[in-house]
Amino acid sequence: MSSTSPFQGQAVQCTSLEGGIAELRFDLQGDSVNKFNAQTLKELREAVDWLKAQPGLKGALFTSGKDCFIVGADVTEFLEHFKKPEAEIAQWLLWVDRIFSDLEDLDVPTVTAINGFALGGGFEFALSACYRVMSSDAKVGLPEVKLGIFPGWGGTVRLSRLTGADNAIEWIAGGEQQGADAALKIGAVDAVVAPGRAREAALDLLRRAIAGELDWRARREEKKAPLKLNKVESMMVFEGSKGFVAAKAGPHYPAPVTAIEVMQQGARKTRDEALPIEAAAFARIAKTPTAAALVSVFLGDQYLKRVGKRAAKSAKPVQMGAVLGAGIMGGGVAYQSASKRVPILMKDIQAKALELGMGEATKLLEKQVSRGKMTAAQLGETLGRIRPTLSYGDFKEVDVVVEAVVENENVKKAVLAETEAALKPGAILASNTSTISITRLAEGLKHPENFCGMHFFNPVHRMPLVEVIRGSKSGEAAVATTVAYALAMGKVPVVVNDCAGFLVNRVLFPYFEGFIRLVADGVDFQRIDKVMERFGWPMGPAYLFDVVGIDTAHHATAVMARAYPDRMAPEGRTAVDAMFEARRFGQKNGVGFYKYAPDKKGAPKKEPDPAAYEILKPLVKGRADVTDEQIVERMMLPMLIECSRCLEDGIVASPIEVDMGLVYGLGFPPFRGGALRYADSVGLANLCATAAKYGSLGKLYEPTAQMRKLAETQSGFYAEKQS
Repeated sequence: MSSTSPFQGQAVQCTSLEGGIAELRFDLQGDSVNKFNAQTLKELREAVDWLKAQPGLKGALFTSGKDCFIVGADVTEFLEHFKKPEAEIAQWLLWVDRIFSDLEDLDVPTVTAINGFALGGGFEFALSACYRVMSSDAKVGLPEVKLGIFPGWGGTVRLSRLTGADNAIEWIAGGEQQGADAALKIGAVDAVVAPGRAREAALDLLRRAIAGELDWRARREEKKAPLKLNKVESMMVFEGSKGFVAAKAGPHYPAPVTAIEVMQQGARKTRDEALPIEAAAFARIAKTPTAAALVSVFLGDQYLKRVGKRAAKSAKPVQMGAVLGAGIMGGGVAYQSASKRVPILMKDIQAKALELGMGEATKLLEKQVSRGKMTAAQLGETLGRIRPTLSYGDFKEVDVVVEAVVENENVKKAVLAETEAALKPGAILASNTSTISITRLAEGLKHPENFCGMHFFNPVHRMPLVEVIRGSKSGEAAVATTVAYALAMGKVPVVVNDCAGFLVNRVLFPYFEGFIRLVADGVDFQRIDKVMERFGWPMGPAYLFDVVGIDTAHHATAVMARAYPDRMAPEGRTAVDAMFEARRFGQKNGVGFYKYAPDKKGAPKKEPDPAAYEILKPLVKGRADVTDEQIVERMMLPMLIECSRCLEDGIVASPIEVDMGLVYGLGFPPFRGGALRYADSVGLANLCATAAKYGSLGKLYEPTAQMRKLAETQSGFYAEKQS
């Protein structure tokens, strides 16, 4: 083709190749990845106009100049768009749609070469080409539902027409990343090639299309036409999936079902008729509190990872770890380390305990094999990275030791001192204590500067959070190395300063105290559980006590009561005391607030137990007439107030760390954005006024000076003016 000058932007570049082919390449300058920010979209509009103006254009190739294709839209910019009125959001979406549609409507074949990641808007762009060639190690997907939204740049329209509505529903409502084989199987991509060959293979496919070997016009028309479903088929596909997805997503997450409704409404329409339906629904969902909260959780996650990487920058990589104590926790830590390719020693004083720990790791690995995420050979290789031992013989090789023995201060101190003597100079010792002061645990150590806390949450393989606790004598190297080890294990570390309970347990126990007082006031614990589960918690407080273990909670309650007697010391005998004395320890022995029997898969299934009420009867002091709203207030206020105290006391550095700690460590409802985001949404003035109603209940319900100040200035923990 007789070429005009190449198009050279800061994010998009277009050049002419032989045979009338133009290559549009994404290569965002000054960033390690390509993403759709305002600059990229502006330049893409100009680049598409450049392509349209090329005389003699015969085909277009879309590539990336980086290790990934496009990771998606710039979420920070999304937030600014979401603040606009619905009509303006929809107009912005339709402006982007026009760019993608103009590219799709080029009167020449087009092929996208996908390497690395093509996610969200990046994959939606790829769908606008006639064909897609994908590297075998790449990942594609539409993860928008995880942000409380759904694909808004034509994803619901194009994917459903390419792959069929059922496949598109599964991908969009699930929001998972997909590998090359899965993408090829449903027709989301047209070819899969070895790593490093995507561009070359895409160029070859483009030349074949130009030569007339492929009917690229038919492919394009298929994406622009209505879905090939009759009314009965449409009803079966969409109505059936709506019910299933609604049940799975729950009432607080409207985006997945809305995405299906959008596909259903657009099914019998052309591309250009369906796109405005998608844009209008997206704009409506973007304005929901769920979308705002989930985007804030996503940004909080990114923030924690940046902070973690900075904190770990000075640390040497951990070549070998060790865990002391081979119970369920020790086995979980060993599994996590080994599965992330960091070899680990697992030490205990009993061979039987080592068998239990290895059994826990094996069970978790076998689940991976049964789900097709790991081969039997990989299972063997991973288990080979766990070395069980009864002695300290190999501890000179270890960089970090995680102590996970019984939650008893004297036992821990003895084990830590014994272990310290077996380590090489500079090795880091960390305690997995959940409540005991790190400063106190360091008292018997010769090198307290090499000691800090590393608190995992159960179950280790599922809970993302690790609290890294800085004691009064913990050195920077100890904290940095422990953060580095947590990152290497695939965890999200939050560095906190030392206090009883640290962050997560310190704010959890006032919540538990709220529950204990409600039970003492005659409120049915099953009703409390149901109310708090409707609020969004994965389980209510009574059920959570049973899962944690009543014996564990009983011990921890005593520790927290000694540390914070003004608000966490119970008044007399409590529901937890009664269960503990009756040896009802929860799931671990089959009875607690509920009773448990194994289900078909062997997991403990919760059932009501009248005997629990008989045990609690003597503790009930009265019959409080409380509404569901009051139950939420009495449960949540103590937690929110303690979160504020943690900020005031400098236990954590920012509201983001509080919120992400609770989302990742406790399962705080993500759709509420975290405890302090929730407090901001209610309003500090409202919270303080509500707390005043419960003034007779004492310090547990007394707002902090910080909360009162925020209420007076009508601002929030995130310093955003409240309307």
